Amino acid sequence: MGKQNEIKVFDERKVRTIWDSEQEKWYFSIVDAIHVLTESPNPRKYWSVLKIRLKKEGSELATNCSQLKMQSADGKLYKTDVADTEQLFRLIQSIPSPKAEPFKLWLAQVASERLDEIQDPELTIDRALDQYLNLGYSESWINQRLKSIEVRKELTDEWKKQGLKESIHFATLTDIITKAWSNKTTKEYKILKGLKKENLRDNMTNTELILNMLAEASTKDISQAVQPKSFDESKIVASQGGNVANVALKELEAKTGKKVVSSANAKSILNEHKEEKKISQRRSKKS
Repeated sequence: MGKQNEIKVFDERKVRTIWDSEQEKWYFSIVDAIHVLTESPNPRKYWSVLKIRLKKEGSELATNCSQLKMQSADGKLYKTDVADTEQLFRLIQSIPSPKAEPFKLWLAQVASERLDEIQDPELTIDRALDQYLNLGYSESWINQRLKSIEVRKELTDEWKKQGLKESIHFATLTDIITKAWSNKTTKEYKILKGLKKENLRDNMTNTELILNMLAEASTKDISQAVQPKSFDESKIVASQGGNVANVALKELEAKTGKKVVSSANAKSILNEHKEEKKISQRRSKKS
């Protein structure tokens, strides 16, 4: 199945979700939902006790819930009890909580937004734009980030056409591309920027984003030209695509005398943007 892990936020609390593109439905972490509704210090134990109660009452809800791999606090993937939207609505009825109704509305909105985005993909970009603006990113950075999402999608679509598996192959190929252009693995890159679970691209500078896009776009173009027949051949293509951007990186560093790959992360990028905004406002007042 084509699945995509995402983090959704309700009432400032994270809820891990997975979108199943084949079944066109969301799956939600039950433990996360219970944490939101009950604020229990031990939502896993709460769910364990609730499961026993539901089984005694003859409910098939606990039995029918699936398990899917979701990222835990340590960054690793573990099998987690999940419920689709319909199952979660029924589960909420068994949990006394003043947040039950707002949470139901939130669930309905999440489901509706995804269906809207399937019909009109531009809505995905619009929502991402709003989210980045609310976080305080500059418009120039946001434009690069949204373009990078488009480029990434084109590359992963190409990989899917080759029959490569998202859960097995994509991370390896991405690591090869990153290493080829930046001289760092994805893990090394994140360590440099002081990141743990945060998204690496959300913490890249404008220039880093541009070079990463060049690497991924080049990989896609080379792949379409040579049509690799195996995962090993795709790894060679990934390295070649990354090297295209590495040539540009070396040329730029030679001209500027500055390192492109830096420790700058979202915090420093946003602080820099705030400072630029203050300077701009001062100049406007003086004029």
